[in-house]
Amino acid sequence: MPNRNVRYGLAAIRGSTINREQNVLQANADLDDSEALTERQKAVLDAALRLLVEEGDNLTMTAVARRASCSKETLYKWFGDRDGLLTATVQWQASKVRVTAVDGKGLDLASLAASLERFASDWLRVISSDTSIALNRVAVGHAGSGKDNLGAVVLENGRFALAKRLKPVLEAGRRAGLLDFSDAETAFRTFFGLVARDVQIRLLLGDRLELTEAAIGGDAVRATQQFLALFGAKTGPQGL
Repeated sequence: MPNRNVRYGLAAIRGSTINREQNVLQANADLDDSEALTERQKAVLDAALRLLVEEGDNLTMTAVARRASCSKETLYKWFGDRDGLLTATVQWQASKVRVTAVDGKGLDLASLAASLERFASDWLRVISSDTSIALNRVAVGHAGSGKDNLGAVVLENGRFALAKRLKPVLEAGRRAGLLDFSDAETAFRTFFGLVARDVQIRLLLGDRLELTEAAIGGDAVRATQQFLALFGAKTGPQGL
């Protein structure tokens, strides 16, 4: 039987000596090091996400093993148990929201805007995907049932992890004289709200929004422009 007392998820694998393949999962909690996953492990997590869309809360290790053509023993070695597998799928899904690195010394308004737009468009693609909708529905259901801490896992590896990635970009913009804010968390929450609007809650409630690539790109640009209008330094460089 697997040890149920370990901390599950990709971050929990750090330091393990079970085997070489498991050690590949040593990554940061927010999966910025998702490239450390093998292609096989990514395929298993994608299979789990597809099953979440189809089965919802009925996801089982047996079903994942069957869909991914691997043994349950392998799943237990990599992820601990079902909760660990769910945690890993959350982290893997969140890793798809990328933040374009910025050069603090040579940062200008155009490169800052490009980084914000990339973040916004990636995030809109992720939250509007069938897999994220299914995963969030399961997490919401668990949050009110006391079954496990999946809701907290989604928050920690979703919204909170995204804040950790984007805040350094916002801070770099402030240091460069491009942004003016007193609190990075408040600035992040404002940008997050401008990007998300009511999209996620409508999707979770079954609204069939059609977020095409053109619509996502337009929304990302709009949210970035609105954010810069609110937090752009009035004395900084003007224009994109």
